[in-house]
Amino acid sequence: FCFFFMFLHMLKGLWYSSKYLPWSWYSGMTIFVLSMAIAFLGYVLPNGQMSYWGATVITNLFYWIPDFVIVLLGGYSVSVPTLQRFYILHFILPFVLLGVVVVHIYYLHRSSSTNPLSGVDSWYVSRFYPVIIFSDLKMLTMLFAALGIQLTYGIIPLFQGDVDNSIESNPLQTPLHIVPEWYLLTFYATLKLFPSKLAGLIAMAALLESLILIVESRAMSPVISCVHYHRIWTIISIPMIPALYILGCLGRLSLNDGLMVIGISAIFIILVSVTK
Repeated sequence: FCFFFMFLHMLKGLWYSSKYLPWSWYSGMTIFVLSMAIAFLGYVLPNGQMSYWGATVITNLFYWIPDFVIVLLGGYSVSVPTLQRFYILHFILPFVLLGVVVVHIYYLHRSSSTNPLSGVDSWYVSRFYPVIIFSDLKMLTMLFAALGIQLTYGIIPLFQGDVDNSIESNPLQTPLHIVPEWYLLTFYATLKLFPSKLAGLIAMAALLESLILIVESRAMSPVISCVHYHRIWTIISIPMIPALYILGCLGRLSLNDGLMVIGISAIFIILVSVTK
C-alpha cells in the first residue's frame, strides 16, 4: 500500500522538477528499487501458486548468467533453498533501505526541495522545519489512516492480492495468467509486450533506467522550475499518468496484437514524458 504514496511522491518530484537535484533523486530512486525488491521477496515467501510462478518468471531473466542463477536459487528452479535465500535477503535489505533513507534525507536537507513557484530567491523557499516536517507528518498520518481503513474494510480489491496466491504452489500446474502485485504490473507488462525475452528485458531496463538517469537532462534546464510554467512540457507530461495506468491494466491481461501496439505506445509516451 505504501507504493501508492511512493508513486505520488515520484510524480510530484517529476512535476516540480526535483529530478534536477541529482543526489536527492538518485537516493530516492534507490529507495524505490530497494522497496520493490523487498516487497517482491516478501511476496514470494508464502510460496503460493501465483508468487511461485511470479518468482519463476523474474528469476528466468537471470538465466543468461548460469552460475549466478545457481547461487541465487540454490538449484535450477525455485525451491526450498530459494525461499531460504529470499528470507535472508528479505531480512537484510530493510536495514540497507533504512540507511539509504537517511542518505536521502541528508541530501534533501542539504540541497532543499525544489520550489513550486520557481523563484530563485531564498525568500520564496520554504524552511525544512517546520513547513516540510509537518507536511511529511501530515502525509504520514494520511498513509496510516488509509492503511487502517484498507486493512479493516478492504475497500480497494486491487491492494488485496491475488486469490490464487492462497493456494499452495504447484510446479506442475501453470496459472492461466501470471499476475504479480499491482506495483509490479507496469514493469511486468513491459516484459510481456515483446515476444523476445531479451527485448522485453531491455525495454523494462530502459524504462527503469530512464527514471534513474533522468537527472542527466538537468543541463538543458539551468533554472529549476515547475513543469506547470512550461506549457509544452505540461502537455507532454500529463499523458504519462494514463499511460502508466494502461500499462498496469495490460499487466493483468492476456495480450493480443492490438493490445501490444497500445502497450508499446504507452511505453513510448512514458519515455518521452520522463526524459523531456
